[in-house]
Amino acid sequence: MTPPADISDSLEVLDDATAALVRLAAVVAAGNEDAVRGEIARAAGAVPAVWVEELLLQTYLFAGFPRALNATREWRRIHPTVAGSPVIPEPSRADGEATCERVYGRMYERLRENIRHLHPLLDDWMITEGYGKVLSRPGLDLPRRELCIVAACAATGQDRQLHSHLHGARNAGVSVPAVEAALDTLEGVVRASRLRDVKLLWSRVKGK
Repeated sequence: MTPPADISDSLEVLDDATAALVRLAAVVAAGNEDAVRGEIARAAGAVPAVWVEELLLQTYLFAGFPRALNATREWRRIHPTVAGSPVIPEPSRADGEATCERVYGRMYERLRENIRHLHPLLDDWMITEGYGKVLSRPGLDLPRRELCIVAACAATGQDRQLHSHLHGARNAGVSVPAVEAALDTLEGVVRASRLRDVKLLWSRVKGK
């Protein structure tokens, strides 16, 4: 097994632990109860516990509280104690803005304008709740978080967000080969026709 890379601001090569985490992200977001239970059991021996905890915490942003709660319940059967920090930090607007800007790059201002147009509260919650309180947490770096978001969006058919977070993964420091390897890990989890569409979308993003 390839050892996990250190937590960092970039990800050049997809190590085995990250590949297992990405696959788990897709299963937790869209799989049935048996699939989630099985994938969590496999991840328990392959992925640092704190990475799993952070993935399960961020799942509620992309697949809802029910899936986050149910998956965490299965995880607690294997890992009864909380890994990482159980502290709930005050949502930081500054951290949220910095993380969101890193993910969206030159599209950041347009994103904020578009979300404010939908509803000002959605913009506020996206920054403070999503990018501040959750995605800026320690324990799992932004490149790996973005790959997990890509997997969740791929598995749930959220193409608009998938497009954004494929760009986001690159903006967060994930290399082209690492993104492609992450998509390959979804074989057998995401149906073949869907995965072909996901890879086609990636080819368009990569070509820009």
